[in-house]
Amino acid sequence: MVTLRHLGPNWYATVMGTSIVAGAGYALPFPIPGLAALWALSALMLAVLLAARAAHWARHPDQARAHLRDPAVAPFYGCLSMALLSVGGGSLLFGAPAWVDGVLWVAGTALGLAAAVAVPYLMVVRHEITPGSASPVWLLPVVAPMVAAAQGPALIPHLPAGQWREAMLLGCYAMFGLSLLATLLILPMVLARLFHHGPLPLALTPTLFLVLGPLGQSTTAVNQLADAAPGVVPDPYAPAFAAFAVVYGVPVMGFALLWLALAAALVVRAKRAGMGFAMTWWGFTFPVGTCVTGAAGLAHHTGLAAFSWLSVGLYGLLLAAWAVAAFHTGRGLFSGALLAAPRAPRPAMARTT
Repeated sequence: MVTLRHLGPNWYATVMGTSIVAGAGYALPFPIPGLAALWALSALMLAVLLAARAAHWARHPDQARAHLRDPAVAPFYGCLSMALLSVGGGSLLFGAPAWVDGVLWVAGTALGLAAAVAVPYLMVVRHEITPGSASPVWLLPVVAPMVAAAQGPALIPHLPAGQWREAMLLGCYAMFGLSLLATLLILPMVLARLFHHGPLPLALTPTLFLVLGPLGQSTTAVNQLADAAPGVVPDPYAPAFAAFAVVYGVPVMGFALLWLALAAALVVRAKRAGMGFAMTWWGFTFPVGTCVTGAAGLAHHTGLAAFSWLSVGLYGLLLAAWAVAAFHTGRGLFSGALLAAPRAPRPAMARTT
């Protein structure tokens, strides 16, 4: 089990990236073959990783505690929550019993809320945060409740009518709010780091795509919550939630496309400077997938074909990113390179290059 020593919580991103390919494909305006198989693969990956991470904690507790003390690694504990939630959400889409999603949603939500508190707490009292070190990775623990808010509405029809359904709906809105406000606090720090200190180190450049996560997932959440509101809350709240889905979602999707263009330009720049494959490349998958589901939700609520075409185009990008990340991850696992001790990241490029 020596090879598990450096198996960090970032590996849950492979589950997230695989499950979102299935879930986002289901949201498209036409059927995509093989989605159920992809979801089953993500469920298998989750089971294997849960066992491997349990073995990691049992056999290498010193390294596990070191991960929690490392400000570059600790935020990835949010990925555990999002992996559970994304696989759980797919279970309802692809025919699994509702209790499967229920168990995974409860576990993922509890872990996500815990991470949203525990990781910032560690950053305040234990981590050494230096000026100019803000990273998009900081978003991971606070985005997890947003994923719960987006996945929760699918469970509402399976709950008893009345207080249970209303509590679930409004609870999801509360998680939407806490995640959104936390994102609005962190994102300016990320922008300030880029503006004042230049590009991220090469290996970390793909993490810029993580900013798309709260943007696409919040748009998805408000659309899913609007669909679930009728019959759960009385008028005028249900129609107001539907209006809010469009009023909020359209401008946020516009900013997501702006950020996508900026992040893509910086990734191209980093690739030309010699950026090689790292596990951070999985950052190209789940965040883009949330934008697919967000655009599909807007297409449903506005009837605008442009959003349908946007979701299809983004899904093509998602498929390409997943194929590349999965290929390199499989090759790295076979060679053992990805489970070796991590190397220090290359320094950031100077602004003058």
